[in-house]
Amino acid sequence: MGYTVIEKIIQRHTQQEVRPGHIVWMILDVRSARDFGGPNVVKNFQKEYGDKPVADRKKTFFTFDLSVPACSLKYADSQQICREFARRKGIKVYDVNEGIGSHVLIERGHAASGSTVVGTDSHMNILGAVGSFGQGMGDVDITFAFKTGKTWFEVPETVKVILKGEFNAPSSAKDLTLFILSKLGTREAALKAVEFYGEPVKELSLAGRITLCSMVTEMAGIVGFVPEANDRFLKEIQDLSGVEYRPLTADPDARYAEEIEIDVSGLTPKAAAPFQPTNVKDVKDLSHVSIDSGFIGSCTNGRTEDMKAAADVLKGRKVKQGVILKIVPATRRVYSEILKQGILDDLFESGAVVSNPGCGGCAEGHIGLTGEGETQISTANRNFAGKQGKGNNYLASPRVVAASCVLGRIASPEDL
Repeated sequence: MGYTVIEKIIQRHTQQEVRPGHIVWMILDVRSARDFGGPNVVKNFQKEYGDKPVADRKKTFFTFDLSVPACSLKYADSQQICREFARRKGIKVYDVNEGIGSHVLIERGHAASGSTVVGTDSHMNILGAVGSFGQGMGDVDITFAFKTGKTWFEVPETVKVILKGEFNAPSSAKDLTLFILSKLGTREAALKAVEFYGEPVKELSLAGRITLCSMVTEMAGIVGFVPEANDRFLKEIQDLSGVEYRPLTADPDARYAEEIEIDVSGLTPKAAAPFQPTNVKDVKDLSHVSIDSGFIGSCTNGRTEDMKAAADVLKGRKVKQGVILKIVPATRRVYSEILKQGILDDLFESGAVVSNPGCGGCAEGHIGLTGEGETQISTANRNFAGKQGKGNNYLASPRVVAASCVLGRIASPEDL
């Protein structure tokens, strides 16, 4: 019997038999901790292992991306605790100027196709976009990974999702992702890996694949992969990371828990209404919803392509008076690109507030929080009650967020 993508990756990193339900010891190519969870990793390591070295300092990293630069004493202390530990152990720190850790790991070539990567980030499975098995874990597990370079893992089943049909602008990868989420809910992929096939995903850029794989978390899945790749994507990832991308595919006789077909023909712009990412509706059915603010960024939609999509809508237009549009590029590299390409000018001239690179739109300490009674439309991946504050969050694509901020209500670019 053949292997699925995740089974193939795990088998390359263990000497044990890999089958769904088996618990195996897995060698890790990368172990990381961010400024949330990182201090606990340091505390645990010092308590359990004292002055002993980490397993391999060249494969061990800290990434600061939550409150950057630190905007509270809590995060200032957390980051300094990690810096001092890193100096003692000879560990690389991607500090407050670098951006979202998972994106940085992609850009720097650490998360390569077929690799295994863990970190204190619930969306580390975003790395499936480049064929890497990324996984978020708690600080105790990451502490053990720092010391030993391995972790135990239960091999999950895999669901095969086959997408059919085609769609065109103004619909985007985020609309595709929300539509898939509305079809799979949180049961079909729960605690499983997902493989996405078909022309609609094969044609996705890196930014689009990141959007889709990021929200496998909201599908309750373990990780998502897009095994098929076109030449444009192969060149894009090569130019970005300097690492040759080698597509990893499932074996012809691989076994799946389920195979699901989804027709995306004529896909229209979508938005997820509060308080569930699965509460997906057509944007046109939400045109009556007035907004107070918008947010563009997060690990789901913070790439240059996302910023350009918003800028194309905003160019020559103004954010409506009384509406605040907040924008956070994913990484320093993205910030550099939007600066050099003139994208930053278009965003700034529209009236948007553009911040330094980092996470955003997800939790306390981030740009993108809402006050009681506030309605925000956001490109983030979660809109649970209280997650981004006391307000209401709608999830949508950068284009929809930009158009909505111009009109002051939830809208598609076609409405402008």
